[in-house]
Amino acid sequence: MRYLLIFVLMVHIAHAQDFVWTPGLQRTFSDLQKLRTLADGPVASREPANGVTIFVDDYADMLRLVTSDDDRLFDQLSEQESARLDALKRLDSDSPWQRVFQAEVRLHWAFVKLKFGREVSASWDVIRAYKLLVENQKRFPDFLPTYKSLGTLHIMIGSVPESYMWVANLIGLRGNIRQGQQELQRAQQDPLFGLEARLIDLMVRAYVLSFTDTDGQALQRLVRDNPDNLLLHFFGATIEQKNGHSEQALTYLLNRPTGSGYQSLPVIDNILGDIYLQKGQYPTAETHFKRFLQTYKGQNFLKDSYYKLFLCYWLANQPDAKARPFLTRVPAVGRTTVESDKAAQKFADAYLKRGVSAQQKILMRARLASDGGFTDSALAYLRPYTEARFATLADRAEYNYRLGRIFQRRNDPDQAIPFLTRSLTLSEPDQLSFGATSALQLGYIYKQKNDRPRARSFFQKALSFKHHEYKNSVDNKARAGMSSL
Repeated sequence: MRYLLIFVLMVHIAHAQDFVWTPGLQRTFSDLQKLRTLADGPVASREPANGVTIFVDDYADMLRLVTSDDDRLFDQLSEQESARLDALKRLDSDSPWQRVFQAEVRLHWAFVKLKFGREVSASWDVIRAYKLLVENQKRFPDFLPTYKSLGTLHIMIGSVPESYMWVANLIGLRGNIRQGQQELQRAQQDPLFGLEARLIDLMVRAYVLSFTDTDGQALQRLVRDNPDNLLLHFFGATIEQKNGHSEQALTYLLNRPTGSGYQSLPVIDNILGDIYLQKGQYPTAETHFKRFLQTYKGQNFLKDSYYKLFLCYWLANQPDAKARPFLTRVPAVGRTTVESDKAAQKFADAYLKRGVSAQQKILMRARLASDGGFTDSALAYLRPYTEARFATLADRAEYNYRLGRIFQRRNDPDQAIPFLTRSLTLSEPDQLSFGATSALQLGYIYKQKNDRPRARSFFQKALSFKHHEYKNSVDNKARAGMSSL
């Protein structure tokens, strides 16, 4: 009997070592969250072998893959997912970390696979991660790390429109946006995952819900309080750029930490090129796009960068012989996984086959300036013109959409409404993307006015547009908009 007790005690002690956050692992994980490089190689080579080591090494590989977009590196590392999951399954199942780390590894690889165009496999990883997190929540309801990813997934599920909810229910996915936001708030209290939870919460507000001035102030505080965190500066810039605040995005990037101790982020040059293009500083934008193409090893954003190089010459009124060669590269490079590459491919196809109207240059200047939040410049580009000056239906729809967005960004929704409504009317017959985006923005405006029936009808109208290059993001935002009502 005594030997049996000793054996049980030894097993218990062994299991207790399965998930240990040593001081070294905590420092390494903190450094990775700042996008610092691991100069000493994999963590497993210098830390005790346990579940935390497996998780941290997987987190490091995920960051390397999503920051490089390197297909060869993906091929080299892709087998690590199953190996690490098998190793985690053999560890103590009575620990709340066992299911959390399995879920995190699956979500790491889901994110990676989406970047590399493996959508089906990524979807299965998300489903399995969700089920692991739900089980962990039931067994350990007070374990805060569960709620970072579970809250994110509940928001994603809650963004699905009611007409498609049966699919989510069929595969056992349930949740809503409010529930997910509350769970992310809980996760922010965790000392290890709290910073990541705060960033995810802001990203959800920017990319799924709607980003308010209060959210922008919270983001500024988060970046300011973490001056050595490259990841926060990078995502802060992408969030602000996405929401039409490119000057603030530029501030984040120009003040980001640099040096050999941080992972290389070639995509920053692509973003800087975008911002200077919006500002009309074409030579500076050209320099950044070319630097991106020289240093980047992936397949995303290639079409976008060559298209933007074309714009640098075209909008500067350079001869077609100088501008056109960049556009001819677009069909031959990269892939169309991300929306900016899809948009670049669509523009190149149209321009190379039949050219574009002369008015497109006016609209493009206004679009870029408006997208960046430079509304004075955008309005100055369009003020000399009326709808009648634009010959094609698509150009007239875009003209109205651009004016609507300019006034919306200038906090004048009542002046924006007639332009967005006109754009929607013009776009419906040919299902132009301007109709979907106009309907989405009208939904937001009427939601702010607390006119719920009109807001819902416009969100539904946005979803009704079937084929356009921004469908994924528009649909996600429209679904979230309806759920929030």
